[in-house]
Amino acid sequence: MKTKQAAEFFGSKKKLASALGISPSAVTMWGDDVPELRQYQIEQLTKGKVKHTAKAA
Repeated sequence: MKTKQAAEFFGSKKKLASALGISPSAVTMWGDDVPELRQYQIEQLTKGKVKHTAKAA
């Protein structure tokens, strides 16, 4: 899942951070890709509207 995709769903990086209970600077530190555990958290918060992406092994 791309950070941009998740932020767009919530409206902004600040709103994404608020939904996750973390600071906006933490979201910025992710770079382009949302960390895997946060992806699952976002998928739960969005009731599956934003899906996690599996990493290639």
